Amino acid sequence: MGLLRATSTIGGLTLISRILGMVRDMLVARFLGAGLASDAFLIAWRLPNLFRALFAEGAFAAVFVPMFNRTMAEGDKADPGSGKAAAVAFAGQILSVLFPFLVVFTLLMMALTAPVVWAMTGGFPDGGPEKFDLAVNLTRITFPYLALISIVSLLGGILNSLDRFWVNAAAPVLLNICMIGAVLFFRGDTPVETSYTQAVAVTISGLMQLLWLIWACRRAGVTLRLGLPRLSPSVKRLLVLIGPAALGAGAIQFNLLISTSLAARFLPQGAVSYLYYADRLNQLPLGLIGIGVGTAILPALSRQIGSGNEDAASHTQNRAMELALFLALPAAVALCISATPLIRGLLQHGAFTAADTIGAAGALAAFAVGVPAYVLIKVLTPGFYARQDTKTPVRVAVFSMLFNLVGNLTLIWHFGHVGVAISTAIAAWVNVLILYWLLHRRGQLRMDARFRGKALRIIAASAAMGVALYFLNPLLDPHMAKGLAERVIALALLCGVGGLVYGASALAFRAYAISELRAAFRRPSRAS
Repeated sequence: MGLLRATSTIGGLTLISRILGMVRDMLVARFLGAGLASDAFLIAWRLPNLFRALFAEGAFAAVFVPMFNRTMAEGDKADPGSGKAAAVAFAGQILSVLFPFLVVFTLLMMALTAPVVWAMTGGFPDGGPEKFDLAVNLTRITFPYLALISIVSLLGGILNSLDRFWVNAAAPVLLNICMIGAVLFFRGDTPVETSYTQAVAVTISGLMQLLWLIWACRRAGVTLRLGLPRLSPSVKRLLVLIGPAALGAGAIQFNLLISTSLAARFLPQGAVSYLYYADRLNQLPLGLIGIGVGTAILPALSRQIGSGNEDAASHTQNRAMELALFLALPAAVALCISATPLIRGLLQHGAFTAADTIGAAGALAAFAVGVPAYVLIKVLTPGFYARQDTKTPVRVAVFSMLFNLVGNLTLIWHFGHVGVAISTAIAAWVNVLILYWLLHRRGQLRMDARFRGKALRIIAASAAMGVALYFLNPLLDPHMAKGLAERVIALALLCGVGGLVYGASALAFRAYAISELRAAFRRPSRAS
């Protein structure tokens, strides 16, 4: 399957997007800080970001891609060469139903923005009417992004099905370019004025991503035609599956939404911003690893399970878990141990103070405990989706969300926003353990000997890196609040030394051999 090579294609473009995202966050932190304007904008941004995670990176692809591929395969079987046309016609039916729904839903939500924001924040008891009104206005501006990104996810699913993963993976780059351009060239004189330019940039970026995907689809010979909505059996099937899939795939995002809402209601001003900035760094491994691996294995799992080859499907998921752990565990250790110097070096300048660094770093260290779990969720859920089982992940997700809610309400009073992050991380691990247990109980997934052996070696290599970072932090942290050049050098040293120690330890402990990595990147032959 070339899992590592496929993952690196998606992850590489995601890395570019996330680097630009960090640049964006650094600029936003500088000009918005972690106060009234920042909290209001981040609430307005949370809902469209939630939908992006659910659709572009979650439920829609999980349901649509197997159905699109199955329609294409059945068409080719009945009439060789006609499969793509049949699949595109199916996608056109989906668009014809999706488009009017999105228009009505967006208009309705824009009309009901005030009660929606109040439900999320309780009216911002710490910030008063000004903060609440600002959040409402910004949310109305960002809401059209929901409709745009949903159509983007449909077109992206088509391109993923045609093995053009890079196009959809590159689309979020446009979001960051728009928001960076807005803060550099169109920001206002105050944080509140700048928050409005950021909200407008979010919606403009949705339009740009849609145009990008339309152009790419036409280059691939795909043109969708908008017709009268018709609930064909295939469309009904997708609609039945996508609701549960959205809840199942979005467990992490829903947990973050719950955490953000509680922080807005019960914690002092700035807590929402601390959680946001910590989560941005925490989400980096999920974007680079979890989404990449999950996207890469879904088509293969669908083919293997469809042909009745359960052994091959189990092997595929073992290798995916192995790769996810190899990449995610060192990331978790690094984010936990080096949280303070990372936050200070990336964000502490302008309106973002040293006190804000401490607040965000505490949340990051807590979030990081759940990094391997966030990634493994993306690896395990395709095992259900490929079997057209979307109900089981949603049941697990609902339990995880309830667990998170209880954890938040328990820990928030003792640990503040850090308690919220701790609860979210634990809930992710609960989600992973239940998903694996269910697959194992059904005889659909068992950890093989290779995975168990490599997991121990990966843990040892990650521990060695963690020790190195622990002693390196005090040497580099004083340089993280200096000039730009000094910050960049210090951050490069921190990441570089950590990466070198982990790479050397992984080879020494035989977590991966050079020959294995070389073979993983080798393009498979046509015969294979």
